Amino acid sequence: MEELNQAKVCEILNQIMEYELAGVVRYTHSSLMVSGPNRIPIVEFLQSQATESLDHAQQAGEFLTGLDGHPSQKIAKIEESNRHSIEDILEESLEHEIHALNLYKELLDCVENASVYLEEYARTMIGQEEQHTIELKKMLKDYS
Repeated sequence: MEELNQAKVCEILNQIMEYELAGVVRYTHSSLMVSGPNRIPIVEFLQSQATESLDHAQQAGEFLTGLDGHPSQKIAKIEESNRHSIEDILEESLEHEIHALNLYKELLDCVENASVYLEEYARTMIGQEEQHTIELKKMLKDYS
């Protein structure tokens, strides 16, 4: 077993927390902007993504404080494109999920062979984020 770089892990967990909190805002905003005949199922999807982002932020924060880190009170920068078609919202959601996926992969790289518990957490989150990207790609198929 390698030694866990606790400072680096805490830094990445803080980035994850800030990004997931930004996801709460992004998905909530997007859910408010949806219009058209498919509004209801897409709003429900986006609202569930906002709730899940909050859960993910809280989970990252629990790991962070468990490692004696201090959780940030910031959120990651959110770009506002001012494009609110369903296709644009789904494209931006896909970009958001891909970025989140990369943060969890960075965490996995940092904890691999140093902490089974954190490694399993990172792998679980990677699996969830990959599942979200697949769903969003399927939702976007009608637009391509």
